[in-house]
Amino acid sequence: MQDRIGLILHGVTGRMGLNQHLIRSVLALRAQGGVPLDDGRMLPLDLCIVGRNAEKIEALARQHTIPHWSTDLDGVLSDPSYHVFFDAASTQLRSGLLRRAVDAGKHVYCEKPIAERFDDALAIALHAEKAGVKNGVVHDKLYLPGLIKLRRLRDSGFFGRILAVKIEFGYWVFEGDWMPGQRPSWNYRKAKGGGIILDMLCHWRYVLDNVVAPVKAVSCLGATHIPERWDESGQAYQADADDAAYATFELEGGIVAQVNSSWCARVRRDDLVTFQIDGTHGSAVAGLHRCVSQARVNTPKPVWNPDEPQTLNFYDTWAEVPDNQVFDNGFKAQWIEFLRHVAVGGPWRYTLREGAKGVQLAELGLQSWRERRWLDVPEIVP
Repeated sequence: MQDRIGLILHGVTGRMGLNQHLIRSVLALRAQGGVPLDDGRMLPLDLCIVGRNAEKIEALARQHTIPHWSTDLDGVLSDPSYHVFFDAASTQLRSGLLRRAVDAGKHVYCEKPIAERFDDALAIALHAEKAGVKNGVVHDKLYLPGLIKLRRLRDSGFFGRILAVKIEFGYWVFEGDWMPGQRPSWNYRKAKGGGIILDMLCHWRYVLDNVVAPVKAVSCLGATHIPERWDESGQAYQADADDAAYATFELEGGIVAQVNSSWCARVRRDDLVTFQIDGTHGSAVAGLHRCVSQARVNTPKPVWNPDEPQTLNFYDTWAEVPDNQVFDNGFKAQWIEFLRHVAVGGPWRYTLREGAKGVQLAELGLQSWRERRWLDVPEIVP
């Protein structure tokens, strides 16, 4: 077994790459001594951050005491002391960057989506498999405490036969004129790879596949509700990418999933995203952290009467699902699993092929919107 893991980190100056991956995952692991192994040892990390802006990269390296940084990606990829390449930069450039890293013999790990088009996503997944390098894509939501609890309920048989799923995601993203927007402006530009369908249907594919049942068909309606926004410099621009998606999925076993994703919705629910599973024996609703359940024997019996105010407090009829474990940062937890997989061959499921499934569903969602019809989701075969 190797005595250290060398990591090349690309695209960690952006919000997600910096906060979730660099600071809360990789640097947090470095601070605790490295990646914890089953035998009690810690595998140290050796980091190099790479980017195009030398001034920004050097400042970041100095701020976080990272000894190695570079603007020469090919030079770093040729260095045998680095074993893993990670990318959290532009979706449009990702598959090309991953291919360069694979050709240099590096194991690869990246943010989603792994490409804008399904053909490109599948091609890079097959390329990594053929090269024999270990590969993975971030599936962070599976490591959320709320979804871990939902899976625990499913695995225990709590739901009985699952009937339906409802996912409500989103919040109001300010247009950027009188109040700065809290998402980057490229999210709302087609030419920059923006759009909520490409962004979020990749998430919903792995969530539904792993927490409920495999996705078999999709019907999706997108919308660009806010056609004009203002960028980070205060300049107005035409927002031509979809900022909302209203999708219905058919899952294996006849389960129906209704999923709303919107950056144009004001929140009146328990969290920015909520997941509800309804089954014959019980139901549960999870947010990012909390999860509540209602068993068949605890289900109230309301009576429809529009002439009288409702007297039942429906929130009071749900029971909290306990934590029963300590939950680490979800991004960090997946980093640990992937780096163990690289170092000692630990179990790993979330490959680039799984990432390609997310791009496939997003592409089918966009096609469904254009053609205004249901589409089956084909199996991905070698």
